[in-house]
Amino acid sequence: MNIAAVLNGLLVSVLAAVLWKYAKLQEHTYSVEEELLLTQQSQELSQVRIDYHAALQSLQEEGTRMVCTGKMHTDRICRFDYLCYSTEAEEFVFFHSNSSVMLPNLGSRRFQPALLDLSSVEDHNTQYFNFLELPAAALKFMPKPVFVPDVTLILNRFNPDNLMHIFHDDLLPIYYTMLLYPDLDQDARLVFMEGWNEGLHFDLYRLMSNKQPLLKEQLKNFGKLLCFTKSYVGLSKMTTWYQYGFVQPQGAKANILVSGMEIRQFTRFMMEKLNVSMEESSSGEEYIVVFSRTINRLILNEAELILGLAQEFQMKTVTVSLDDHSFADIVQIISRASMLVSMHGAQLVTSVFLPRGALVVELFPYAVNPDHYTPYKTLASLPGIDLQYVAWQNTNEENSMAFPDRPWDQGGIAHLEKAEQERIMKSKEVPQHLCCRNPEWLFRIYQDTKVDIPSLIEAIRQTVKTKLNLKKVKPAIVIHPGKVRDPKCQASVQGTSEARLTVSWQIPWNLKYLKVREVKYEVWIQEQGENTYMPYILPHQNYTFSENIKPFTTYLVWIRCFFNKTLLGPFADVLVCRT
Repeated sequence: MNIAAVLNGLLVSVLAAVLWKYAKLQEHTYSVEEELLLTQQSQELSQVRIDYHAALQSLQEEGTRMVCTGKMHTDRICRFDYLCYSTEAEEFVFFHSNSSVMLPNLGSRRFQPALLDLSSVEDHNTQYFNFLELPAAALKFMPKPVFVPDVTLILNRFNPDNLMHIFHDDLLPIYYTMLLYPDLDQDARLVFMEGWNEGLHFDLYRLMSNKQPLLKEQLKNFGKLLCFTKSYVGLSKMTTWYQYGFVQPQGAKANILVSGMEIRQFTRFMMEKLNVSMEESSSGEEYIVVFSRTINRLILNEAELILGLAQEFQMKTVTVSLDDHSFADIVQIISRASMLVSMHGAQLVTSVFLPRGALVVELFPYAVNPDHYTPYKTLASLPGIDLQYVAWQNTNEENSMAFPDRPWDQGGIAHLEKAEQERIMKSKEVPQHLCCRNPEWLFRIYQDTKVDIPSLIEAIRQTVKTKLNLKKVKPAIVIHPGKVRDPKCQASVQGTSEARLTVSWQIPWNLKYLKVREVKYEVWIQEQGENTYMPYILPHQNYTFSENIKPFTTYLVWIRCFFNKTLLGPFADVLVCRT
């Protein structure tokens, strides 16, 4: 055997072994570097330390877990452990294992039309949330996940460039959703999935948490597969009071669940976060605020209006605008005002910061009926908000300036057929319509207006009869009576055709601690087996009924208390009475 060949073979074998070991070492180095990078990316998302191996093992062995509240997609909020998001596919992913939990397990009903709404705007087809499903074993073939260790609230902002939408659709629902779940505290992370950029008022969203909110576009910076260790998806709709006309013309929601008390609690939170003082002005001076718009829907005689209001009510009158004031300054000024005057528009949502008893004056352009557009009237009418409201409409077309040649989304109508343009310009009132691109509505709402000051003052005077002195109003706390206690019935028969039924009860337990102007009781009596009942309103706790009471008959009796004509209590347990 050739010695040189043997040595050459040994050298090749040794070199191959060294290269193989180097390759393995390099592969391990890359693996360690990748793991360090993934861990670092997770740490960038939070100051919370995370055990990457433990999180990955949990995801692989236990999969995703989901438990939801609410029966329908319109009222559902879901909590997830290890809900993942693919930034490449732009899809959420539910990983199944033998330990996965999915409640409710809807099967294909999850797509009819969705698992839940990501926004507080109900049942809007651009706001639906769902996820894709994969076995946990598929993780072997996917990019290694980056874990988000924060507790997160995942949602859609509806329109982050519009203050009304920001407050009504986003901030209020975020605030009360976070109150619903104790672990959604000030260290929770908000994740916005609608795809918008920050928008004009992103600083307001930053107030809701100590941590920087994340936008959908930013998620790509952290990796191809993000897994949220604990997340809540969806928003409570309990605080919304208005629907925008997607299914029927816009107006107050049919079932409003929020009161002014909850809204004022939210505004206190916002003022604290904005470092706005909640104390009354040391001077005690009352004043009027005119909210000035600077781009469209202008008040053409704004200086004259300011002078007219100041003279009529003998009060200083100031202006604010989103262009000239910080939002915190606007809140500070409005929070001490006696009256807020503004053209219809999103800026009027700042009326939530007005003190109790203040007056909201909403101005409408020509041909725009105030009764058809009522978000701020509805707000001012909520129990416990304690605001007064006046709407004024320009009824003189000569005091209006329209802009038919502007782009369509700023009220222009030049893109329409000539006959349609002429019809719109001759119209005296915008018919009720659905959201959101009705050209007649846009044409009229973007008009500038010269306010007829005498007619405006007359409208205000119909609500405010004397000098404004509105800050003395105390919050009205609404308290309902409890059940009446110890209800009893006793029957007596007077021959074969006549009977009496005596019903008595004790006052509700909480009544003895309350000062109530008027207390009455409602009694329903129904003959067993019949569909109708006889209602009675009674001032006392003991009454004998004889009219329409038959002998040898079973009656069902319900009793409840009510305060001040409208504050109803619950019915006591039904009495079964036999004559």
